[in-house]
Amino acid sequence: MALTFVWGSMFILIKKGLIGMGPYQLGALRIVFTTLFLAGFSYQTLKHIHKAQWKWILISGFIGAFFPSFLLALAETEVDSSVVSMLNSLVPLNTVLLGFAVFGIASTKRQVAGIIIGFIGTSLLIFKGATLHSNQNYFYILYVIISTLMYAANVNIIKRFLQDVKPLYIVTGNYLSIFLPALAVLFWSEFFTQTTFGDPNFEMAVFYVGILALFGTALLKLLYYKLVQISTPAFSSSVTYLIPLVAIIWGVLDGESFSAIQGVAASVILVGVFLSNKTNIKKV
Repeated sequence: MALTFVWGSMFILIKKGLIGMGPYQLGALRIVFTTLFLAGFSYQTLKHIHKAQWKWILISGFIGAFFPSFLLALAETEVDSSVVSMLNSLVPLNTVLLGFAVFGIASTKRQVAGIIIGFIGTSLLIFKGATLHSNQNYFYILYVIISTLMYAANVNIIKRFLQDVKPLYIVTGNYLSIFLPALAVLFWSEFFTQTTFGDPNFEMAVFYVGILALFGTALLKLLYYKLVQISTPAFSSSVTYLIPLVAIIWGVLDGESFSAIQGVAASVILVGVFLSNKTNIKKV
């Protein structure tokens, strides 16, 4: 439930941050802030990470934090935060798909049906949303779908290769691994210029990104990785069941429109997620 509220609130924070800065600036600053928060009290934990585990820590950092930070910010430049959150529910479906394709986990007929239903709901949400919001570029939804694939791969990697590493160690290692690339993007995006600092919305944007980094990133990752380690990949990714509800409430309060047909599409996706997360899976 804690993850549901924190993760569900992440999307409105991204939206608010984008008012005063660009998507690349937001994504990079989010990573830099998160790294500084973590390094302030947990940098000594790095000595507990074995040399052989650093490869997976590095991969996990890029696919579970670095790229999604920019992809989600890019998506929200064109698509409502509530819609982005609903598409984020694809993480459990993609977890099952990647588990089968890459990690040798067989799927049941029920799970296959869930995946099919989930993608029907996704298609309905995308096409109907594009009709209802003709002023929004729904091609940007591809950024969300790519990020869900990365999140799904990361869940499987943590469960398979980092099961015995404490969540705090994983998260700290993740962000220290991607800190310099994020700093490079921050310079490349012309963040440190008078144009950026002179934006009247800049200070509030930094405030929102700070909250996003502390709660929607650092705390979220710690809780999520702990959940991954004490449960199955499919169950831990099913935290996305209620995330859209929280995000939709925030979106509606912020003036976003939400139609009945979008609610139906989101429900179809969640039915697919429910079916795909049945635990009758076995090793191939």
